Amino acid sequence: MKKKANIYDADDVERSKRLNFTPEERAARAEHKAEVLGTKLEKAKKKVPKKKKLRLQKELDPEKSRLKHTLRFEEVEKKRGQEALPKKAGRRMVQSASATVHSKIHQVEEENVGTKAAHRTELASEGAAALASHEIRKYRQNAPYKRVEKLEAQVNRANVSAAYRAAVRDNPELQENAVKRLIQKQRIKRQYAKEFRKAKQAEKQGSAFVQKAKDMFGSIGQTVATAVQEHKGGLVMAGAIAMLIIMVFSSLSSCSVMMDGAMSAVLGTSYTSEDPDIIQTEANYTALETALQNELANIERTHPGYDEYRYDVDSIGHNPNELISYLTAKFDAFTPAQVQAELEAMFDRQYSLTTREVVEIRTRTVTSTDPETGETTEDEEEYEYYILYVTLRNKGFGAVALENLDEEQKERYTATLSLKGNKPYLFGSDIYANESTGEDYDIPGEALADPDFAALIAEAEKYLGFPYVWGGSTPETGFDCSGYVCWVYNQNGYDVGRTTANGLWNKSQHISEAEAKPGDLVFFKGTYDTPGMSHTGIYLGNGMMVSAGDPIKYANIHSSYWEKHLAGFGRLSK
Repeated sequence: MKKKANIYDADDVERSKRLNFTPEERAARAEHKAEVLGTKLEKAKKKVPKKKKLRLQKELDPEKSRLKHTLRFEEVEKKRGQEALPKKAGRRMVQSASATVHSKIHQVEEENVGTKAAHRTELASEGAAALASHEIRKYRQNAPYKRVEKLEAQVNRANVSAAYRAAVRDNPELQENAVKRLIQKQRIKRQYAKEFRKAKQAEKQGSAFVQKAKDMFGSIGQTVATAVQEHKGGLVMAGAIAMLIIMVFSSLSSCSVMMDGAMSAVLGTSYTSEDPDIIQTEANYTALETALQNELANIERTHPGYDEYRYDVDSIGHNPNELISYLTAKFDAFTPAQVQAELEAMFDRQYSLTTREVVEIRTRTVTSTDPETGETTEDEEEYEYYILYVTLRNKGFGAVALENLDEEQKERYTATLSLKGNKPYLFGSDIYANESTGEDYDIPGEALADPDFAALIAEAEKYLGFPYVWGGSTPETGFDCSGYVCWVYNQNGYDVGRTTANGLWNKSQHISEAEAKPGDLVFFKGTYDTPGMSHTGIYLGNGMMVSAGDPIKYANIHSSYWEKHLAGFGRLSK
């Protein structure tokens, strides 16, 4: 019988032999599998429900050689099977309502057999639906945790396999004897399981296991340790289990729970950054506002050639507690460098400076003289009159902050702002950061004898107690100091438009304190970092004024604070 020719060429034969992989290839495949499973495990852990928990972190400050305490929110895994309180409460309410309805039906069902049968069928259906809903909810709640458990078991097996294949690759004698390979594999499994249990009991993670493995396995163990260190996803759970045990035992003490709750309430409303970082961050935002103020002041130099400049500008400034409360709610603890980009973005949202050119056709009288007769004539001619409208809008930092926070962050922002981050001393000299009730004051009868002043103060007193709002200029938005004064005067026949404290100073006739009378304006410098006049109020006589501090209130201009900032008096004309 003629032998059949081989249909495979030499290369095909060589490839067919490749079904028997070399020890190096098997080790590489096992290592790759462990890496893939380790990556899947890390992704699965990220999908496990998390919650934020406030931690007190202690770090050594190398410059001051002492411990530095920092409060930080860190994400921790939610306890398995734990349902959010709002959802649980809502479900309980529905169950309670359903039980009440069935109780009422049960009281009357004996009178009608059909009703009783229908009610029993309904109860059975609801019971089955409730059981199915419970199982679905339980499955969904447990699915992320079961996924992690399954992958941890697979990672453990893959790590053992990678260690075994590495040992076979590095020891030729194991390649020749199948029995020795089996014994070696079982030995590695036992040692791996033993060290894993010890790591769990001792609250140690993969690094501790790696060190012990190095001491135990020698040269072969070195390869095993390397593989475990690279794929230690299955060992990370040890620390988490130990922490969970500690938390469970801690919760047994009602006193500890009460103290933990009280401490969390305080810490949750506190500025968690270092005081120097907070002060520098506030200074950085103020620097942006100063640059804007300088740009506004130089409009006529940077935009020359106009016949007239008309300004409609809000005040420039912010409440520093609003700024720091916002950053704390969004970033927790922060440094100036970490939030500089956010400061610039918030600044652009808060302020809007625009210019608009308008050309009006006007007429003027031109006089000319005939050179021959000497006769003088007057003619009307048209010409272009150029006006630049300058508008600055300040939305107010608080309003912008709320637009950029989610619901959970808004709650923290509001709570932190209301308590000034439990650090009211940080901005103690800033009247816009620390409100006061002001003084009680009765307007003298002789002042009210002037009908113009009486109408003016009647309008001004409508808004006593209104909060200070940067850029505010109406009762609907609230007022800042210049917005308040402009509103009151515009309602009483004046035409001052909407301008800043410095703009009102430029519009008014400057007078001395001895010349000032009720209804004039009083001006201050340096109440915050801005050139020119920074604050204004309506003078009431007897050293008193009403102005938009925080809130709008009466104040003595010769008190310790106002006296050092007092800059002058002015009188507006209708």
